[in-house]
Amino acid sequence: MIRQLTFLTLVLCLLPSGFCLASPNIIFIVADDMGYADISSFGAPDLKTPNIDALAAEGVRFTNIYAMGPECTPSRTSFLTGRYPQRVGGMECAIGTGNVGRYDDAIRLAEKNDLGLPADYAVLAPTLKKAGYHNGVFGKWHLGYEDKFSPLDQGFDEFTGFLGGNVEYFRHTELSELEVYLKGRKPVKREGYLTDLITEDALTFLDQRAGIPDVPFFLYLPHAAPHFPFQGPDDDLGRLPTEEEWMEGKRENYIEMMKRLDWSVGEIVKALEIHGMTENTIVVFTSDHGAMKPGLNDPWRDFKGTLFDGGIRVPLIARWPGKLAGGKTSEQVGTLMDVTSSFLHAAAPDKVGDLELDGIDLFGHVIAGEPDQPRTLHWRAKRGDRTWWAIREGNLKYLRKKEAGQSEEWLFDLSSDPGEQENLFGPSHTAELNELRRHLHEWEAEVAPTRGQP
Repeated sequence: MIRQLTFLTLVLCLLPSGFCLASPNIIFIVADDMGYADISSFGAPDLKTPNIDALAAEGVRFTNIYAMGPECTPSRTSFLTGRYPQRVGGMECAIGTGNVGRYDDAIRLAEKNDLGLPADYAVLAPTLKKAGYHNGVFGKWHLGYEDKFSPLDQGFDEFTGFLGGNVEYFRHTELSELEVYLKGRKPVKREGYLTDLITEDALTFLDQRAGIPDVPFFLYLPHAAPHFPFQGPDDDLGRLPTEEEWMEGKRENYIEMMKRLDWSVGEIVKALEIHGMTENTIVVFTSDHGAMKPGLNDPWRDFKGTLFDGGIRVPLIARWPGKLAGGKTSEQVGTLMDVTSSFLHAAAPDKVGDLELDGIDLFGHVIAGEPDQPRTLHWRAKRGDRTWWAIREGNLKYLRKKEAGQSEEWLFDLSSDPGEQENLFGPSHTAELNELRRHLHEWEAEVAPTRGQP
């Protein structure tokens, strides 16, 4: 079925320049806690993800992309605001189950019933809405339990999903007494495997949008999979897991979760084809940060929760027919904040200049065929009395961890040591270390929030 166009859009598309003003639809699919090497097109040794791989074959594989936090909440804050999560305050650690703050600023905000992403900090969905988009989110939110942090107040027209960091895949509850699975603002009871339900909601959304072809849409699909509890579609215990069972995970269960996630991606792509939406829809697939075990982050070091690359490197696939050439690979250093900037440059370029985004137009960089550029990126991650800092400047990466009064530091040259195995920290690199520390300190001062401070 050929996508219908308004008369004005049809005329513009037939101009001699071939230029078409139709705004692209956007689908952003985010896996939860998925490792860099948990899809076959990025090196998974023990599972096949043919539908995700097909997106890569038809689009661009970005192999050098970072999340801006090693946990869910800060990463999601960064790509929904297009800015470093530290600017918001209280959001650089995952909000704990039951609406718990896990470090000083977050604890202070939780005590005031103010732990979450305020509506006036949201950027991506509100800007798209102002540009005429209809926005839907189905799946994991994890940006605040309070009603004032609802997606419906942050530029989304539709929401069905869960508020916290994880839920049981069959009963859709978390390890607290709170009602967390909502349709709009109201708790909802449903039967079914969570990945299937998220997919069902997305397909219904696409069916409805196909009937309104003149209104572009933004479909945000933050999946639960493969975050714990590690339950494949055939792993229903007939009851809620115990707290210990909730965290246990075997690779075989994880693989089944990934297979179902890949199936979901295939269903979304198939729906676009059925509705004639493929050519005018950007589809992006990624993870919010690195995996914990039994996920695989190879070839990067370590896991979720750290600022080694295994905790923050993510696979990124983008398909945009007619714009991003299929089957390409980009090694440009980038971030999930760049995806925000890329979406907005594609959909609302006249509105980007006033947003003060921290990311770049990554898709525009590839489309223009520009040479890859070095980037300077910063991180800080807090939980309890532990704080991680990191800065990547060109190929040098400096990390510091402080916990229980003890401090460790690392320096790596990623050009020769991408696996971060050879710590160069020491007197022979004093000049580089002082420079990186200075830049990190300046960044901390620049992003310091005012919200939630004593």
